[in-house]
Amino acid sequence: MPRKRPTVADLRALKGKRQLTMLRIFTLDEAAAAEEAGIDIVSAPIELVAHPRYREVAPGLFSMTGVDHREAGTRDDYLRFSLKALMAGADAIYCSGGLGTVKFLADEHVPVVGHVGLVPSRATWTGGFKAVGKTADAAFALYEECLAYEAAGAFAVEIEVVPDAVATEISRRLPGLLLWSMGSGAGCDVQYLFAMDILGDHKDHMPRHSKVYRNFAAEYERLQRERVAAFSEFRRDVETGAFPEDRYLVKIDEAELAAFRARLP
Repeated sequence: MPRKRPTVADLRALKGKRQLTMLRIFTLDEAAAAEEAGIDIVSAPIELVAHPRYREVAPGLFSMTGVDHREAGTRDDYLRFSLKALMAGADAIYCSGGLGTVKFLADEHVPVVGHVGLVPSRATWTGGFKAVGKTADAAFALYEECLAYEAAGAFAVEIEVVPDAVATEISRRLPGLLLWSMGSGAGCDVQYLFAMDILGDHKDHMPRHSKVYRNFAAEYERLQRERVAAFSEFRRDVETGAFPEDRYLVKIDEAELAAFRARLP
């Protein structure tokens, strides 16, 4: 029996009642695994959410997608993308653009998720890829930014690499806004990690806030070695005549073969 996919209203009703889980995913296999594991929310590229099989494998995942505001174009372009994404099966739209754009989308009843703290596409304004909100002034600015997102019509914000005590205080004071924590503590409403970090699926720097549960990188290396070994064995078999063996070939009756040969020039 497929899970019932939550709505924005369902997620809002859960604020303060339990922690929800969220993953950034990129493949149908990851979507299917998230569904089976009981993950609540995912962020995924539009190409994945719009895939014909996406809702077949992930019927119960509340799914957010988006486009970088640096690529989105005008607000009308952003709205056009958002409406198409919702029609394709998305449940919410991530918006890294300004508050005016957030309001523009929300006024058209698009479920919008904003982003505060360390925002990669805007990191130059906060000093690069580092924590945000470690002083009283910076923390209060984060609070005011979350207030502004709520006023603009966002139903949630991703809050990234902010001191957990700061994120907790902000979340307590904003009952109408969901805070999706990426490295900002359990005082928020959702715990958000990248699937590739959980799986140890890359060799790059691992963010401090990410927990590795499996070592897929080592497994992929092992599989690559096995792949090379299998290809090498195949090449050697061909070169020595060991492949193809009779069991892999189709045979013809000897009389039919003789008749065929007799007709050849």
